[in-house]
Amino acid sequence: MSTQPQKYTRNNPYISRMLVNVLMTMPDSEKQTRHIELELEPGMDYTPGDAVGIVPENRPSEVAEVLERLNFKGDERVLDHYKVEISLEEALRTRLAIGKLTRSSVNAYAKIAPGSVPRIEALKSLTLPENRPVAEEYVWGRELIDLITEYPGGITEPQQLFTVVARLTPRMYSIASSQASVKDAVHTIVRVVYYSSHQRDRQGLCSGHLGERAPEGSAMPIFLHANNNFRLPENTDTPVIMVGPGTGIAPFRAFLQHRKAHGHKGDNWLFFGEQRRVSDFLYQEDLEGMFKDGILTRFDTAFSRDQAHKIYVQDRMRENDAELYRWLERGAHFYVCGDANRMAKDVETALLDAIANGKNCTPDAAQEYLANMKKTRRYQTDVY
Repeated sequence: MSTQPQKYTRNNPYISRMLVNVLMTMPDSEKQTRHIELELEPGMDYTPGDAVGIVPENRPSEVAEVLERLNFKGDERVLDHYKVEISLEEALRTRLAIGKLTRSSVNAYAKIAPGSVPRIEALKSLTLPENRPVAEEYVWGRELIDLITEYPGGITEPQQLFTVVARLTPRMYSIASSQASVKDAVHTIVRVVYYSSHQRDRQGLCSGHLGERAPEGSAMPIFLHANNNFRLPENTDTPVIMVGPGTGIAPFRAFLQHRKAHGHKGDNWLFFGEQRRVSDFLYQEDLEGMFKDGILTRFDTAFSRDQAHKIYVQDRMRENDAELYRWLERGAHFYVCGDANRMAKDVETALLDAIANGKNCTPDAAQEYLANMKKTRRYQTDVY
């Protein structure tokens, strides 16, 4: 990546053009995963491992519903976080996080709400320190619209929304391309999140925007974000092992494109997992092509729902633990990208087992080996 500071930032994004926005998963998939390509201005540089920040907008239908519930028209004037005067409609659409209710919003709302608000004492009791677990339970799966519907009348002036509601923040997505292959563009993949809670259909803020309201040719504010903690080895002959189930495949597509374009000689081993081969095999053509061409030295897949018992990437690692350890002894760098809650922990456990078996050592000695890998940056994670 260029050592020059980026011209565009989260507060001053580049207004990009959507070049490609296509569904990758098949109609019978339980997931909706999209491949996104965004245009860059010449001079905007990134390195495999970096992220692209996308600045989304709230759904117009949600904005309209909040305005209606608050009895505002939307043309009222308010000052945004930088004291710039805009309409309330624009503030709700582009500046305020009206999705995903937080305890701080509940606290702020209870503080400013007049005493005439229905059930105001019940609301205020949620703000007491001893009721934190109850408050956490209340905000789970709720949004601003739920709060102002259940406790109407708390906001009497449009500007108060800036006190109650957090700022709308960009969403970061791992980059799925190398500029050695795509030049003035950046690729990423996004799983569109849809869910229901408290008798309402919801969607992810940015993923919903990309899934429903960002057709090819539309404008999208973006910026590039360096991630120096997720980098290919400096020695291009070094082998790499990559574990990226689901959308965690993104940075590894970038790694492989980069190594291919620059003729790096290091071996590459990829573990990819999803639910079903037929409907969820992200970048199948790309990855199988790289395996056929020898860019991918080894390629192991785990499709959890294709058989009676579920098989995950960590199971494939266990099946190949002796070879995994041999690669580590050859100096391989190990990378994990994807779900932090379970997958990353399970992968680390499988790796520790491979080390313990390969070295024929105690769990403590395996931990020490892994700690040394982390210290020397041979073990890197990008989990969310």
